[in-house]
Amino acid sequence: MRFTPQFLDELRARLSVSEVVGKRVRLKKAGREWKGLSPFQQEKTPSFYVNDQKGFYHDFSSGKHGDIITFVMETDGLPFAEAVERLAGMAGLPLPAVTPDAARHEQRRKSLHDVMDLAAKFFAETLASRVGAKARGYLADRAISPATQLQFRLGYAPPDRFALKEHLGKLGISVDDMIETGLLVAGNDIPVPYDRFRDRVMFPITDLRGRVIAFGGRALEKDVPAKYLNSPETPLFHKGDNLYNHQTARKATHDGSALIVVEGYVDVIAMVTAGFAGSVAPLGTALTESQLALLWKMADEPILCFDGDRAGQKAAYRAADLALPFLSPGKSLRFALLPEGQDPDDLVRSGGRGAIEEVIAAARPLADMVWSRELEGGNFATPERRAALEARIKELTNGIRDEVVRRYYRDEFVERLQRTFAPEGGRGGFGSRGNFRPGGGRPFQPRGGANRFGGQGFGGGRRGAPGPTLLPSGPYQAASPQLAASPIMKGQRSAISRREALILQSLINHPWLLHEHLEEVAALELAHPEAHKLRAGIIAAFANDHHHSPDPEEQAEKMRADLEKGGFTPLLQRVERGITTAAVWGAREGAARDDVLATWHQLVALHRQWHSLLRELKDAELALGEDPSEANLAWLRDVKARMAEVDGTEALIEGFGELSGRFQKSV
Repeated sequence: MRFTPQFLDELRARLSVSEVVGKRVRLKKAGREWKGLSPFQQEKTPSFYVNDQKGFYHDFSSGKHGDIITFVMETDGLPFAEAVERLAGMAGLPLPAVTPDAARHEQRRKSLHDVMDLAAKFFAETLASRVGAKARGYLADRAISPATQLQFRLGYAPPDRFALKEHLGKLGISVDDMIETGLLVAGNDIPVPYDRFRDRVMFPITDLRGRVIAFGGRALEKDVPAKYLNSPETPLFHKGDNLYNHQTARKATHDGSALIVVEGYVDVIAMVTAGFAGSVAPLGTALTESQLALLWKMADEPILCFDGDRAGQKAAYRAADLALPFLSPGKSLRFALLPEGQDPDDLVRSGGRGAIEEVIAAARPLADMVWSRELEGGNFATPERRAALEARIKELTNGIRDEVVRRYYRDEFVERLQRTFAPEGGRGGFGSRGNFRPGGGRPFQPRGGANRFGGQGFGGGRRGAPGPTLLPSGPYQAASPQLAASPIMKGQRSAISRREALILQSLINHPWLLHEHLEEVAALELAHPEAHKLRAGIIAAFANDHHHSPDPEEQAEKMRADLEKGGFTPLLQRVERGITTAAVWGAREGAARDDVLATWHQLVALHRQWHSLLRELKDAELALGEDPSEANLAWLRDVKARMAEVDGTEALIEGFGELSGRFQKSV
């Protein structure tokens, strides 16, 4: 839905900022303004200010700044349109009129949502009744507590053939509506429609507004044809376009949780219970293109968590093949393989949160999965077989639609081919374009295998040669100056952005941050491929348990030594070159702990806010391209104005460091 500038102005006029913010933050009058504790991070001294006259809020602790629409988007993780709709409801302001056909369609959908909600309540009540004892026993065996059952609105469909049908009928619901929502099985060869779900534990599937749109049912008997049964395609539900736990995960990932994709309903519940609130699952099928797009709207690098057996590996390979054509700067996948024979539910129950954290910390990039698959079990003793491998990899990389990502993948795989097949004592092997050179030497045996990585990152042809200058060129053009200068576009350049460099430097100089912020670090959206690679090296070094010394300086020395030993010296140098100011004390060695934490929270908050605005900017530019209306133009201007405000507040990270013996910039 698009809104006119006049409608947005009316909305802002009807609701004061303090009224909207006051529902989340306890505010106290401070002169002409209001102040309170930051809603974006924990603090003891109020640094969050609201000015009703100017119509904005500003949070000095996190750097966040905006109006009532921005506040709802930030705190609830909502897109622009949904935030406006919610505020319009608060203000009693009718939404702009839609066409009569659209209105009738929306009314019909609303009535079907009501039917599904009544069904969910029936299943939940049945689970709590005497009839649901067997289902409660199953849930108890899976360590799903009554509180968790309420949280996910779990239920039980009784074994009677017409139990739900009769219950909804007494409430005035027509059989046609029950059939249209998929609750009944009907057909020309079925004289009397009957309940689709019988003797099953029920998992409601909701949309982004929390409305029930479908169900998944888990059979309690072993001899039924389908262990899990989902609702069919309906006007409310399209299986490949939805995710289980989507609404909750979107809010959680917006607040910093990692986005983790697991296989089933129980796995999601186990992950959320263990503290991984950003967990989702496809709905009984392999990952689809639509679901992949939903994931990338929540996070730049979702983590796909598969069983460690052969079936799990095949599922990971299918997901990699699905994603390859759609990769774009900053958008990819990571893959975490569980111990063989265990699913997330098993692992949580046996090892708790720590066991899952170990698996997530070891997640591998998509490029690794593709490379492992191509080398797995292969015999490359002859030039012809090596040529066939090169041809397969070339075909895979050619399928990547984005020109920049395609070039990076081509260069990365050329480098891996060179390292794997180069003869001992010399390079030989492949040229910069991946072709064999004559006189390459013998014998050509793989060295190091699929998991051998050098410190050159996503470089060009030969080791030691300078990498390509990755300025935007060719047909790819950024839609706006903001996008051209953004961290996403900086993925096309040779330099790591200043903010990403500061984040990485903070982790290198203060590894103790990873004790409390490991999940946050793993979930950060990093635009530059080399920043991704260095982050993986930092996490891997931390996971080796070498940085648990009580002395922070000793931790930093060990971290840097491990990274240099792993071949990351060139990347460390590029990080240092990316930091264009020496005034960010908290990222430097020797900074006081409180200064480090203050700087870290500021950096992460600004980084997330900028990436969120970039995503909204792309949506606004696409909308304006499709419909050059005044409303879409107003949306675009609004986003750009907020980006300018973020640019203005980013300088606040400079000057922190009073506890380190340095002057603290006054704000």
